[in-house]
Order: sequence, then structure tokens, then C-alpha cells
Amino acid sequence: MMETETMVPVTVLTGYLGAGKTTLLNRILTYEHGKKVAVIINEFGEVGIDNQLVIDADEEIFEMNNGCICCTVRGDLIRIIGNLMKRRDKFDHLVIETTGLADPAPVIQTFFMDEDMREQTQLDAVVTVVDTKHISQHWDAEEVQEQIAFADVILLNKVDLVEAANLNELEQRIRGMNAMAKIYRTRNSEVEMDAILGVNAFDLNQALEIDPEFLSETAHEHDETVSSMALVESQPLDGEKLNIWMGELLRTHGPDIFRMKGILNIAGEEHRMVFQGVHMFFDGKADRLWKPGETRKSELVFIGRHLEDMSLTESFRACVVN
Repeated sequence: MMETETMVPVTVLTGYLGAGKTTLLNRILTYEHGKKVAVIINEFGEVGIDNQLVIDADEEIFEMNNGCICCTVRGDLIRIIGNLMKRRDKFDHLVIETTGLADPAPVIQTFFMDEDMREQTQLDAVVTVVDTKHISQHWDAEEVQEQIAFADVILLNKVDLVEAANLNELEQRIRGMNAMAKIYRTRNSEVEMDAILGVNAFDLNQALEIDPEFLSETAHEHDETVSSMALVESQPLDGEKLNIWMGELLRTHGPDIFRMKGILNIAGEEHRMVFQGVHMFFDGKADRLWKPGETRKSELVFIGRHLEDMSLTESFRACVVN
């Protein structure tokens, strides 16, 4: 991405109550990964940060004795991030821990809605921790489905407490809802830091390499209303048609489209366009130049509810240059 040197990568950490988010957060804060991490905790009451890390929790933003910065959101996330940015030299990476009962969308949308956020931060990845032992009890909770649908990285946690067959079935079910996410099986939220920090989850190629069949719309038989779909187009797209289509699509189906993400080949553009959106908010930016000899194509991934009712394939195809 352009401007990456100055932009702060942001990891949004989500997961249902008891899934192992706090354990993961403590790992991030104590691990010797060489990054200075700032952490925003959305609901201070429910999070138990290792007390040896915390110096003074009375302040809204406080430094920990390992050099990390921590703050609590009692108010406005944009304001808090703005205040943190005044200490930009103190940290390399921002982690936002969301409350377990929350839909992560409003937090993610923050990085599309606000101009300063768009210029100063880059959403690196949404990481969701799943409690494999207890998810069956919470499966119908909307927060659980949305946390899975929004994820770029999913930790299937507590795998030591679950039978292998059940785990495989759960992974298949989650893969059907979100074919784009990278899935790791973990105990006690133990995972390599480079799997969750510095992921650059814009990189669709990673998602598509996992399962080439993922591109086939019929590849997944869904019993869920939440699913994912990928559209691929080899012809250049008409930027104006694309804008009109996207605007209309979000106007009519926005609440059901959780995430969109893609690399677009716009006619007349020498740069790839990277594109991502959350519900009604989306953001497109010029990415790197297309490389000589590289196959130029557009790949757009949708995750949401009732996608099969939106005629996505036909309407996307109608955006090619005549």
C-alpha cells in the first residue's frame, strides 16, 4: 500500500465472552515481537490485563511498564485514536479489543468513516477468537455469526477440549460462512504473532490460495444464511459503472453485506485498486502498479447474508467496459 510507512496498522480483536481474547491480548502485550503496541480496550470492566503490565489504570490513556500504551474507551473511539496519534512515536501497531457481546462492525467502520482515520491508519486484520468447546451453545447469537463473518483471521481456540471430528465439522461450517479468513487451531490462544500482527489482510491471494474452489459459487452448500462469494472478471471495469453499481447495491442490500474486499482492474488505471467495505461504508485506494506481464483481473469477495438473492455475478459483469 502507498503511504504504509506513516500509516499505523490496526488489528481489531473480537470474540465471544470466554473465548480467549484476553489471553491473546496478554500474549500480544508480553511477547517479544519487537513491536511497540498500543492497545485500546473497549470495555474495561470485562478485561483482565495481567496486572504486572499496568502502571496506572485511572488515566484514559496510560503506559505500561513494558513500553506498551493502553487506553480504555469510555467514549468516542475516534477521539481516543486521535489522542493516541499525538504519541505516534511511541508505538508501531494498534490493537483494539472489542467487548465480547458487541457486533464488531461499528469499530471496523470507524476506519472508513473518518477522514483522519483513513489517512493515518490501515486496517491490518480483524482477528476473531472462537471457543470451540462452547460455540454450539452460542451459535445462534448474532454477535457470534457476525464476529466470524467479519474475520480475516480466526483462532479456533480450546481445541484440546474438543473431539477431532467435531473440530473438523466446525471448521467446515465456519469455512462456508467465511471462505476468506485464515484459520488456526489453538490452545490457550497460542499463535505465532506474525499470524495476527502485520497480516496485511488485503492480500486476497492468500485467501484464494487456501482453496481455489473458493472461487466457484457452487463450491459451498450452505445451511447458513451467512456465506461468502467471490467474483472474478478478466475484462477491465468501467469505473463509473462500478461506482453506480456499488452505490445501488449498498443502498438496497447494505445491512446484509458484512464485508467486501477486492483488487480491481479499472480501465485506464495503471495501479491496482484495492477496495474494502463494511455494510454501507467502503473505501477504494490506488495500490501498487500492475507488474509487467501480470494478469490483470478483478477479484471481489463478499461475505454476508442472503448473498444468493443479490444477483451479484450478473450485476458485477455488467460493469465491464463495453
